[in-house]
Amino acid sequence: MLSESIVLELKQEYVRQGASTVPATETAILRMIKETDGEKYEDSRSLNQELTFVEADKEFKSQNVPFGTSQQKTLGLVNANGIYTNLGLLLSDQCVHTIKLAVFGDKAKAVFKDRREFTGSLLEQLNNVFEFIDRYNRNRSEIEGLRRIDKRDYPVEAVREALLNALIHRDYSFSDSTLISIFDDRIEFVSIGGLVRGITFDDIMLGISVARNRNLANVFYRLTLIEAYGTGMPKIIRSYEGYDLKPQIKVTDNAFKITLYNTNEISKKALLNNNERAVMALFVDKDFVIRKDIETALSVSQTMAVRIIKGLLDKNEIRAVGQGKNTKYVLGR
Repeated sequence: MLSESIVLELKQEYVRQGASTVPATETAILRMIKETDGEKYEDSRSLNQELTFVEADKEFKSQNVPFGTSQQKTLGLVNANGIYTNLGLLLSDQCVHTIKLAVFGDKAKAVFKDRREFTGSLLEQLNNVFEFIDRYNRNRSEIEGLRRIDKRDYPVEAVREALLNALIHRDYSFSDSTLISIFDDRIEFVSIGGLVRGITFDDIMLGISVARNRNLANVFYRLTLIEAYGTGMPKIIRSYEGYDLKPQIKVTDNAFKITLYNTNEISKKALLNNNERAVMALFVDKDFVIRKDIETALSVSQTMAVRIIKGLLDKNEIRAVGQGKNTKYVLGR
């Protein structure tokens, strides 16, 4: 982050906002600097030069990839002057960036089932976080004819690619943690940093990729953690083929969010009719709905709304809270 004195000086800068001119925020200033100077965080000198690579060395050895002094220089962990770069810091045991992971028992993020903060080398965090998520990626069984079919809640490939995306493409010039939230019906991955300048949302959905941290991506490629640049998003989308509810991707100027939906929950929703599915979709943004919400969202009469509600109640998809005019409907589980 910028020092306080530099920020105070830069805040004398102004930007256009509509017809008026307003002082630039620190975030806007950071963005302007990057647009002028380029994305060079991983190439810059690490402030900590007392780095160790115990965990990184284990990972490289497990893949039979050399990790000596010359390789560290080639990969960009050490610059031409023998000084550790920020890429070196990211892969070192002293990495200052973390991943915060929470498991919630409700949609409002008020009830915690579990929460952890993962530290250390990004390679160590990657392995530990994936193992943690995997414990919550339940294997459910269904009987089809004479055979039992086991199916994970979330496609393993989608989880893997979403996690790799969150680590490779995040903006490490900000100190905030990468956030992962696990719910009964979805997993959310939120990383700092929007799209790299010049790349649009449509571009990434087509598989076009411009890595913010090119050297970090190259390390992951050498370790066969990624196959090729730009394949992550198409893989995530393909893993949900055949399901009505697709992964959701949201991008702002400073953040990137991928939401993966529970495929076993989606399969259950396939038993609902179109109106019932439309009502269940309202819960993506709401903790509860009332009859009027349904009438408005679906453009249906009061009688039809009551009929839809009854169908969802009978299927245990929702439950009623309160009575009469004050009745609210929440998710059934």
